[in-house]
Amino acid sequence: MGVRCLGAITRDRLEAVRESDAILREEFRIAGLEGKVWQYFTVILDFKSVGVQNNTRTFDWPVILRAVNTVDAMTATVEDVPFLVLQKITYRITSEVKGVNRVLYDLTPKSTGTIEWE
Repeated sequence: MGVRCLGAITRDRLEAVRESDAILREEFRIAGLEGKVWQYFTVILDFKSVGVQNNTRTFDWPVILRAVNTVDAMTATVEDVPFLVLQKITYRITSEVKGVNRVLYDLTPKSTGTIEWE
């Protein structure tokens, strides 16, 4: 998980990436995407973002979702995840994962961007 925890690797940031990744995997399974998407995971960034949760200002991490398909690992296309699935994942992550207040979906194909974020 260290490669998906950009910057300083701390216990709380590792826990956030583990928990967010578990939510992503569970929701992909429920939506029937498990086995149809080559690789999918979450990444936690090394900066914080302002948000509001429970009528209180927060200063927490953004999490990035990445889901790609490939046949050769040299190129990859971004999976077209249904918007309702992305909304449910976002709601769960921002509600259930301590220290996270924003979720983003990476639309960058490979070769422009690599599959991983290292």
